[in-house]
Amino acid sequence: MSAPKKDIEPEVEIVEDDEEATLPSADEVELQSPADRGEDSLAAGRDAILRAVEHAPAQPGVYRMIDGRGDVLYVGKAKNVRNRIRAYARPTGLDTRIERMIAATRALEFVVTRTETEALLLEANLIKRLRPRFNVLLRDDKSFPYILITSDHWAPQILKHRGARTRAGHYYGPFASVWAVNRTINALQRAFLLRSCSDPFFESRTRPCLLYQIKRCSAPCTEEIEFNEYAALVRETNEFLSGRSKAVKDELAREMEAASSGLDFERAAIYRDRLAALSAIQAHQGVNPRGVEEADVFALHQQGGFACVEVFFFRTGQNWGNRAYFPKADRSISAGEILGAFLAQFYDDKPCPRQILISHDIDDRELLAEALGSKSGHKIEVMVPRRGEKKDLIEHALANAREALGRKLAETSSQQRLLRLLAETFGLVRPPQRIEVYDNSHIQGSNAVGAMIVAGPEGFRKRDYRKFNIRSAGLTPGDDFAMMREVLGRRFKRLLAEAPRVSAVADLAASAGPAAHEAPLPQEEIDLLQSEPAGNESESPWPDLVLIDGGQGQLTAAREVLAELGVDVPLVAIAKGPDRDAGRETFFIPGRDSFKLAPRDPVLYFVERLRDEAHRFAVGSHRARRMRDLREAGLQEIAGIGPTRKRALLHHFGTLKAIERASVNDLMQVDGINAETARRIYEFFHEVTA
Repeated sequence: MSAPKKDIEPEVEIVEDDEEATLPSADEVELQSPADRGEDSLAAGRDAILRAVEHAPAQPGVYRMIDGRGDVLYVGKAKNVRNRIRAYARPTGLDTRIERMIAATRALEFVVTRTETEALLLEANLIKRLRPRFNVLLRDDKSFPYILITSDHWAPQILKHRGARTRAGHYYGPFASVWAVNRTINALQRAFLLRSCSDPFFESRTRPCLLYQIKRCSAPCTEEIEFNEYAALVRETNEFLSGRSKAVKDELAREMEAASSGLDFERAAIYRDRLAALSAIQAHQGVNPRGVEEADVFALHQQGGFACVEVFFFRTGQNWGNRAYFPKADRSISAGEILGAFLAQFYDDKPCPRQILISHDIDDRELLAEALGSKSGHKIEVMVPRRGEKKDLIEHALANAREALGRKLAETSSQQRLLRLLAETFGLVRPPQRIEVYDNSHIQGSNAVGAMIVAGPEGFRKRDYRKFNIRSAGLTPGDDFAMMREVLGRRFKRLLAEAPRVSAVADLAASAGPAAHEAPLPQEEIDLLQSEPAGNESESPWPDLVLIDGGQGQLTAAREVLAELGVDVPLVAIAKGPDRDAGRETFFIPGRDSFKLAPRDPVLYFVERLRDEAHRFAVGSHRARRMRDLREAGLQEIAGIGPTRKRALLHHFGTLKAIERASVNDLMQVDGINAETARRIYEFFHEVTA
């Protein structure tokens, strides 16, 4: 586990432009062309910086450059903030990206820290939170899975964990994928026989479960193992996952030899099987270095203005998987600068290994090692291998980075082409950068949930997904139109409050007449969009296109609620075909007749993917809410199930999830459950949702 971050008590000094009357407003700046505002804006930005220099601290700290709207453009750190700020005001020697940033700057804010190390940690934290458009941004919308060995029960449990560390215990990771976690847990169960069942299941057992029979659990639930023996297994597991794998294996080998010498061959076979399981964990999975016990490997490859960072995780001498990242950075930023910014943000909320191997040297490498060490509570080494096995690891990671970036570029090109075709099909003035898709899920109005998924040029943005528990008191159960009104109303009321629009959004060109649908996008506009630097992508929370799962009725309901709010966004409704057949959908757009697309149209496939993802997310959210309510209300919700049958079901299956997975024949094996009752239970859990 990583040590908690040191408290930083910054002294905040805000330097604002004191000549606001001489500067154009945010709207005026937005409406001016680059040619109109180029030199004037650059001069105004330099003036703002020069005024800030007078008040800037000559100490370590973090500075923020802010535009006329109050948005943070850039977050940087410096050993001497005043000197660093003064460098931005020099008239020559700055690259185009820096000049663009200076031209947009209208104010600066400073945070003084005690040391440069604290400044680096604070900089990484602010970049991840504020996401300034001129910084290198780590796109990390998915947390890593870990292995957790609990410590809040007399018989600790081993399980997979993702998310906040709210439960007491020892966490090991990160693992690059759930598959790697599951594989390791299965092998650890064979080696150390720790239980993986939940506490309620554990407490309800009267006889060992199947895992005990197949030698993957020692069955502490029924006291098949003594408490002190189980505690020893837990201790060995923690030692193995903490990096002392060789000591654990040596101890097991000695025990096996002792049992064999004492002619206790049955016990010796147990130790033999446990050793084999540990060897399976450390078996070759891609690359398993012999001389690297605990390290993270980072390799960066740049191509076509894009960058890919491939990360490999090595713990206890084994490969725990790898993951590719595609940080958002301007084309002009060097590989070392990207990698340095990436590392600081990557370890902002993750435990750090004792060794970090990188493909490119970075500025402030020693400072980064010191900062990560102070946060982790142990010494960290950041190095660029030049030879030997560690250099081979870097080369292997670089090869994976090249392949991953090649795949990403191919996917991005295909996605951009689909977005252009989508814009032509639906009459949008430009390819959408943010698409929001809405769907509802319920069973006869119960546990109604609305869902919103988001997609863009990079694919699905899962960190932006939202679910809405339908809670209107006067809503008629099963009224899909009213549910859609509530979901859209709540979504756009909050959006208006949190991010008021500065300029009009792109509207459906089709509303101007049928001819707009036939006109393709101007080639100049397409070229402009394609040539836009990666570091300047829009992060607007406003959608360029809203897709509704439904027909004319849902579209009308959506238009009414958005009109009441004064929101104008392109709307398209997708009605399923006869018998809900995919490929026969009808599209409804305000101001146009309904239409269908050719069965093999790539836009149709693309929209179906979006619709299906929204449906998956809505149904999953609905099922989670239904199961939560079921746990609270109990199985008595099912007709014919009372307290006696509920106890019999739980005693037989152990958990509610096991009852849900059971077939009709399995349910009929329970005392007191006949064929009709078993059918009702099965249909309750497997009923088709709306």
